[in-house]
Amino acid sequence: QVQLVESGGGLVQAGGSLRLSCAASGRTFSGYAMGWFRQAPEKEREFVAAISWSDGSPYYGNPGKGRFTIARDNAKNMMYLQMNRLKPEDTAVYYCAAGPHVDKIATIEVYDYWGQGTQVTVSS
Repeated sequence: QVQLVESGGGLVQAGGSLRLSCAASGRTFSGYAMGWFRQAPEKEREFVAAISWSDGSPYYGNPGKGRFTIARDNAKNMMYLQMNRLKPEDTAVYYCAAGPHVDKIATIEVYDYWGQGTQVTVSS
């Protein structure tokens, strides 16, 4: 059974940093895309960043370009999202996700597995 467990969320002031972690288990993720999505109150879930589990190629959505960095550690089955220069509009629940379609890495519908989410709150 696939499990994705996020951690690292919290309350931070604008301009600060947080590092989110996602612990993945239950299958081999070779060939998979692993991604971060976020959902703010009354807004749709949106793509933040993703990474090819096999070759580590990163992809970024508009929200975090230039501020966020995605990484993974294959040996530990961990994925990370380093978020710098946080803004109040980054406030959301952040979700870790996994899916078998690296060619559609920014497409929410192709992700099969989701974590429960971790809250990130950025105060002004």
